[in-house]
Amino acid sequence: MIANSLLVTIAILLGLAVWLMGELRFLIPYKRILIHQYGNVILISIAVLFVNVFAAVHAAQRKFLLKDTGRKLSHVDSQAITGGSSVPSPGRHESGG
Repeated sequence: MIANSLLVTIAILLGLAVWLMGELRFLIPYKRILIHQYGNVILISIAVLFVNVFAAVHAAQRKFLLKDTGRKLSHVDSQAITGGSSVPSPGRHESGG
């Protein structure tokens, strides 16, 4: 789940960066001055944005993709305990050979 959140976050931020590069084309002549004077502030802002977008994506995935997980897992657990499934029960160990 964290890997999916990371992938979606990177995709969102790359899309935002491409869009911003197109919109802020007029700042190209001042690139060295801006990076020299405001480089640390820009990096901190990008890091904070990354963490916030990652948290929002992760929360959205937990909210929408993990619906009824407890109910589904309890159903599988009850099947494993009663022997109605091919999944071995937690207490039973079969020796091979």
